[in-house]
Amino acid sequence: MTQGPSRRAVIAAAMAAPALVAARGGERVQPNWPSLVQHYRYPDWFRDAKFGIWSHWGPQAVPEQGDWYGRFLYMQGHPMADFHRKTYGHPTKFGMKDLFPLWKADRWEPEALMQRFVKAGAKYFVSLATHHDNLDCFDSSHHAWNTTRIGPKRDVVGTWERAARAAGLRFGVSNHISHAWHWYQPAYGYDPVGPRKGERYDAYRLTAADGRGQWWDGLDPQELYTGRHAVAPDGIDSIEAMNAWHDKHNGQWIETPPPGDRRFVRQWLLRQQELIEKYKPDLCYFDNHELPFGQTGLEAAAHYYNRSIDWHGKIDVVLTAKQLKPYARFGVVQDVERGFADKLWDEPWQTDTCIGDWFYNRSRFTDRSYKSAEDVVQRLADVVSKNGNLLLSVPQGGDGSIDAEEERILDDLAGWMAVNGEAIFGSRPWRVYGEGPTQLTAGMQNEGAFKGFDERDVRFTVNGGALYVLFLKRPARPVTIAALAGKRVARATLLGGGPVTVAQRAGGLAVTVPAGGRFVPVVKLEGAGLF
Repeated sequence: MTQGPSRRAVIAAAMAAPALVAARGGERVQPNWPSLVQHYRYPDWFRDAKFGIWSHWGPQAVPEQGDWYGRFLYMQGHPMADFHRKTYGHPTKFGMKDLFPLWKADRWEPEALMQRFVKAGAKYFVSLATHHDNLDCFDSSHHAWNTTRIGPKRDVVGTWERAARAAGLRFGVSNHISHAWHWYQPAYGYDPVGPRKGERYDAYRLTAADGRGQWWDGLDPQELYTGRHAVAPDGIDSIEAMNAWHDKHNGQWIETPPPGDRRFVRQWLLRQQELIEKYKPDLCYFDNHELPFGQTGLEAAAHYYNRSIDWHGKIDVVLTAKQLKPYARFGVVQDVERGFADKLWDEPWQTDTCIGDWFYNRSRFTDRSYKSAEDVVQRLADVVSKNGNLLLSVPQGGDGSIDAEEERILDDLAGWMAVNGEAIFGSRPWRVYGEGPTQLTAGMQNEGAFKGFDERDVRFTVNGGALYVLFLKRPARPVTIAALAGKRVARATLLGGGPVTVAQRAGGLAVTVPAGGRFVPVVKLEGAGLF
């Protein structure tokens, strides 16, 4: 994630591009990037909120094996494929569709969970609406494979929406459908080795007629699995060769339509528009690099913004996308999945991450490998200091519950927020985001290589005329902050109480906080000379 051109420069460049220019009549947003950039304004509620919690929850949580189960169960040799065969049977007979009725959500308590999320500091809540497994978790008129008919037999999105709004939170949805057409193609494959070598999996064989007398009677598996778009040919005779074929032909992250299948694209737009119309979300998360399907994605964005104008009299919603090019910057909100920014950005943006795997993985609990509350607060402080928000996923099991370790993490977050929330919520960046020896690498999907912060790493926020210094690791000795050299401090307060001293030194302002207390201590500095 790198600093790009200014908003004025982006608008000027976009309007100068002949292929993108469209009529600018009226107040309606047009489905092109110049119009999106020209009309979009970042809502104050989003700038103030800073922290959201995401229920990234669906049938792939049932096996408790982690992410992308619906793809990997079909890839012989993968640990999830081995688990699936031992637990449920061979995917020629028991495929991803057959996990859907096992998603019972029988211990799901949305109101109680929402209250816990509120205590943990969430100001907005996001519900997964549909993942790459192509099951709509809402009351969908355009896709029969949805949770009002299958699995929980409830409108999951609608239930979350009511709970979130009753708790005073802004509500969002996430849409991941556009990648289903290539993500699901291994379901049309076969085992390249072993006793069932060459026997095609369930997606390849099944039609609506095969459902007579089955639990899925009246449903068409081809509507779920999306059709034969990139099917492995006969004759592949090793796991390595099969994996290489999938990586090359259906394992890439692409935003183009399935070849020769405009119906999938049309259905995507209808489902997206219905999601917006029915639930009026304050935020919509697209799991896409920019917008999917070219012009169709632009139509979806313009529709969302225009509906917001109808609802609120202005664009008061957030649409997130990833890897924005300069012409798209300022037209939607940049999202950085599991990654970092290395600069203070002019405009609001968002990082999304998870305390574990996106879908529930039991081993995260048993081996205690979740992100701690300290990890989460460090990321929150870093992101907020750079004008961003943090969207945090807390995975639920297939039954809808969270485990005891997740509860403890949320409780620890609640304790920190109760003391230090004024440094986060409603804050704005200072003239620099912070300082310290740790150099973060900008980009997506790189947090796994991160080794941790140093006690000299600090971040700054501003709120209510005060400057807040957030120490990412609690220091055992005084920290000299170069950015505060020569600044006159009238008062220094450690949030939550306790002794704190500040003194100007040759290299900056030396700040001393007591050792041994809560993680990420925050010092509030007041004085006219700070700004």
